[in-house]
Amino acid sequence: MEKMTLKQYAVKHKLSLFNVVKMVKSGKLQSETVEENGKEVTYVLPEASKSEKNGKSQKRSEPALSNDELKKLVLSLQDEVTRLRHEMDTLKMSMGLK
Repeated sequence: MEKMTLKQYAVKHKLSLFNVVKMVKSGKLQSETVEENGKEVTYVLPEASKSEKNGKSQKRSEPALSNDELKKLVLSLQDEVTRLRHEMDTLKMSMGLK
């Protein structure tokens, strides 16, 4: 099984070292601590983390809206924008900004 240090994993996955340490401590990444030259070195086991990512990466698709529904939605949003602009103008007038 391939092992890489925390720093190597962070560079490879474009993450900060702090985030990788948090992921290891929370158990999101499997790791192994080995003593080398009197120091404890933590290695990430990337193959185990790949299988977890593949299970979570499924996207949910939202049902498509018809053209009529989209037009209604756009019209309601335009009405809301108009109402909010009017409220902002009223507020500015009351504050003496306009």
